[in-house]
Amino acid sequence: MAPGTAGSLIGIPLYLVFSAMPWPLWLTTMVALTCLGWYVADEAEKRFGRKDDRRIVIDEIVGLQWGLFLIAPAALHLLWGFILFRLFDVVKPFPARFFQDRLPGGLGIVADDWAAGIYANVVLQILIHFT
Repeated sequence: MAPGTAGSLIGIPLYLVFSAMPWPLWLTTMVALTCLGWYVADEAEKRFGRKDDRRIVIDEIVGLQWGLFLIAPAALHLLWGFILFRLFDVVKPFPARFFQDRLPGGLGIVADDWAAGIYANVVLQILIHFT
């Protein structure tokens, strides 16, 4: 299994915990997790000696959280959120690729997945609203 997909799957139980929180606490927790992810990714990149090494998956965990933020924890929502996040993480529409290529260290590693998560969330919110 690809490391990005595995990292995203690891993020699902975390989402289930977060989604039970009141939304202000959920948002605060996600911002803290994003900052932690930035730090961990930065340190891991230094340790591995490679830019955005495949072994770094905290960015996928963080990105999936943004992809599912304020989404009700239903099986179909999880499935579509996961698929959409992985799609946007692979395709990297602007500004995701820009973030990955231009931002240094852990910030660049996490920011492209954060952007992919935001894209996934917007599309998922629209799908839920209109179906």
